[in-house]
This record gives sequence, structure tokens and C-alpha cells, in this order.
Amino acid sequence: MVTVTRKIVKIDEEKCNGCGKCVTPCAEGAIQLVDGKAKVVRDELCDGAGFCLGVCPTGALTIEEREAAPFDPEAAHEEQAARGVQTITESCFRCGNKETDAVLFPCRYKGSSQWVCVRCLPPLIHG
Repeated sequence: MVTVTRKIVKIDEEKCNGCGKCVTPCAEGAIQLVDGKAKVVRDELCDGAGFCLGVCPTGALTIEEREAAPFDPEAAHEEQAARGVQTITESCFRCGNKETDAVLFPCRYKGSSQWVCVRCLPPLIHG
């Protein structure tokens, strides 16, 4: 198997509480719950973008640089097609918008992981 040095998600099993909040933000399907813990099940599906990091309530997810299979966009696309459209259940902590109403971003606010919509983000940035 061919490997390259690249950035990829690392999950600390000791810190993972099995909540599954990181599964849906991983659009490529690299993260799944296995035996009650989040796991990167296929390195080639992880693009290393880290959308999953901001939603982990325990800080179990980080990005590391290591030897891994190269990211395979075709395999990720096939996985997305097989899983179908998935939306997160979270909503904007300021106005309540859901992902179907506005673009949501993971953020850290006052020490906790939150979701904020595109409409509420500018006031957070600019005060």
C-alpha cells in the first residue's frame, strides 16, 4: 500500500466519550462509531480538513501529520453517495437556525464548542 506523510485526524480513545458528534461533520465518512468510540475507519477518506474538531466536547480530536494512505476524493464521493445526505442536528447557539436554514460553522465560544450561523458570525467577530 502506498503511503504519504500528510495531515489526518487523530482520535484519543481515552478522551472520546462516544457521543458521535464528530461523525456527521465528516462529510467524507472517515469517522464512525465503533464499539462506542469514534474512529477514523479509513485513512483515505480523511481529508484532514478538521471540521470534526470543533464539535468534540471532550477535545479528543486533533490533527496530526503522519504516514497514511493518500486522500482519495473518488472514494470519499462514493462514500457520500452511499450514505446519502446527512445533516447535523445542532443549531446556531445565538438564533436557533438549523443547517437547513443557514450555513453553520463550528466555533469555540466562552470555552465550549458551539455552532454559529453565517448571519450571527459577524457580530461575534466584530462585537
